[in-house]
Amino acid sequence: MAPVRLCVLGAGSWGTALAALASARSDALIWARDPEQARAIGQQHVNPRHLPGIALPPALRATSDFDAALAHVLDGPGPADRLIVLGVPMSGLADVCRRIARALPARPADAPPVHLLWTCKGISPDTHQWPHQIVDQALSGIAWLRTGVLSGPSFALEVAQGLPVALTVAGRDPGTGRAAQAAFHGTRARIYGTRDVMGVEVGGALKNVIAIACGISDGLRLGTNARAALITRGLAEIQRLGVALGGQADTFIGLTGLGDLVLTATGELSRNRQVGIAIGQGRSLDDILAGGMTAEGVRCARAAQALGRQHGLDLPITDAVCGVLFDGIAPTQAVAALLARDPRDE
Repeated sequence: MAPVRLCVLGAGSWGTALAALASARSDALIWARDPEQARAIGQQHVNPRHLPGIALPPALRATSDFDAALAHVLDGPGPADRLIVLGVPMSGLADVCRRIARALPARPADAPPVHLLWTCKGISPDTHQWPHQIVDQALSGIAWLRTGVLSGPSFALEVAQGLPVALTVAGRDPGTGRAAQAAFHGTRARIYGTRDVMGVEVGGALKNVIAIACGISDGLRLGTNARAALITRGLAEIQRLGVALGGQADTFIGLTGLGDLVLTATGELSRNRQVGIAIGQGRSLDDILAGGMTAEGVRCARAAQALGRQHGLDLPITDAVCGVLFDGIAPTQAVAALLARDPRDE
């Protein structure tokens, strides 16, 4: 594959892990907002804030200069594919896209395309926008920019440790998938392609809500039978909403549907599952959040519920999670209500 000039904007755990993975095959540079963090990554080859104890590859370089990070991709010599990866959470996506729009220079219409991938998973709690809608709103006027989403079952710590991972790239331009494969695909990672951006994003967002439900069940010690039922019926909810929004049904039995759901609902590193466990054990959401534990499923649960109602869909597990998180319903009461639902065909 052709070489790739790549920058990752955002030096959290996932952005750092992806940049470290890419540095084995690509000319990779990571941007950190904090100059001290950039120095730690670039000179000491560690990210003590987000990946303590993990040695990062010496080939990975870092900067706190936003414009320099973009210039690394746009101005570098040679015929390389050019790839920008947004390693920021959902809450920071709009801001970094606006910064990119302001910083990108004018380029000839026939200039080689630049590919951009976002990695965040969720729904805007205020506008109910999906990540691709936020990106399009800020960057749609840039004709030479090709966009897509990189998603799948992945804990940043395991990727940073060099353990195997499989991810999916969804984008309108097949070249975006090829650029991602050139950057990341290799002995430690497999990168698959699809054009189903909507399906991939729905799977990535709603699996967090179902993982909270599974955590609540585990916190209540309801057993593995109950967890398996929640995963299975939760996947049905995810697919139901995803297809209603234009996603492809088959996407939800792949990496970004079933794969990501199983990981997040069962993995010990899952923050969404941990939030659910704490709630099942009797802690309040306010207490959990005050202790510094955050989970994207909390932010997007109400938005998912609202979208389901807008489309006339039955999302009972999502409704139950919202009831427990926001409406004062006891976890045991929510479980009883789910079990008391009328029988139906699968």
